[in-house]
Amino acid sequence: MKRFSFPSYLMLQFLACGGLFVLLFRATLCYKPVVIIHGLFDSPSDFQNLLHYINETHPGTNVTVVDLFDHTYSLEPMWKQVEGFKNAIYPIMQNAADGVHLICYSQGGLVCRGILSVLPDHNVDTFISLSSPQAGQYGDTSYLKYVFPKYIKTNLYHLCYTSIGQDVSICNYWNDPHHHDMYLNSSKFLAILNNENTNPNATAWKNNFLRIKKFVLIGGPDDGVIMPWQSSHFGFYDENETVIEMKDQMTYLTDSFGLKTLDARGDLVQYSVSGIHHTMWHSNQTVFRDCIAKWLTDISDTEPEFVEMLSSALTALSPVFDDSTAREELKSDATFQCIVSSSVKAFFLNTISLTVPSHHPLPFYLLLIC
Repeated sequence: MKRFSFPSYLMLQFLACGGLFVLLFRATLCYKPVVIIHGLFDSPSDFQNLLHYINETHPGTNVTVVDLFDHTYSLEPMWKQVEGFKNAIYPIMQNAADGVHLICYSQGGLVCRGILSVLPDHNVDTFISLSSPQAGQYGDTSYLKYVFPKYIKTNLYHLCYTSIGQDVSICNYWNDPHHHDMYLNSSKFLAILNNENTNPNATAWKNNFLRIKKFVLIGGPDDGVIMPWQSSHFGFYDENETVIEMKDQMTYLTDSFGLKTLDARGDLVQYSVSGIHHTMWHSNQTVFRDCIAKWLTDISDTEPEFVEMLSSALTALSPVFDDSTAREELKSDATFQCIVSSSVKAFFLNTISLTVPSHHPLPFYLLLIC
């Protein structure tokens, strides 16, 4: 290993420390904005825990919980909600050159799919669908009894598949497996969104939807509201009320709106979490930690000039540190992995050939640069 002068070593320490500090500092300011769309009967006040989790793990993130169609107004027709939410979040997208993340809960997940289908220039990076009836809804729940007290799941089609029923959001995605033809002929929202019936904009909508980089589906067997719960993963009942999983659904097999393409790209992610009731998905810290947090860590791409500058400077000094053994020691050191975030660690270990002098103990060196 080459030796180096004391001033050169001080310079490297200063540059590495300063660069690491600035990169970490800038990273906290450059997480992509997060937009949250609520579900049926909700309002922004229901998402305080989720806001806290995001601010705690991703400080400096610009988070917006859109305050539209709250409470009973969430029963408005789905396309009306799509239009309203689209108009509200489009300025946020325009001000986010590197894109935004969407977290869409329950009915809001279908609203978001509508937005992503009709908006040709959206810049959504990750679309997180949090316990949303993506394949439709069919079940006797407390929500159904509240909205339609005189109906149960077996006879709701009499109302939902009429022009009057289609003015209520729930009916827009009511998918009665025993009356599939009526669903196809009457649905003004879900059947069109899925390209299950005639839609002259189907190709354009599919291309728009495929602009997303990741589609994250979250749901679980103890939800108690989404029925079947597998609808949150695009599974649904057949005529015998046997659940057919996503990959055996016609919407997937025909790739009617891009689901199969996303899966083939490796951009479709599914989480199944037990023990979570429907109203707790956005408040459960374990769900956030295990299913959501990692998808919000994609740092904004506003750093390339800074990274290039730092890379060039460190690369110029790196020839004095050509000990590959020390570099591998640094890469595998647990303390290093704990201190440096994955993105910054990758930057220093892969972009820049940075190693440490073998005569310095590793923990001591970490204290010097961190």
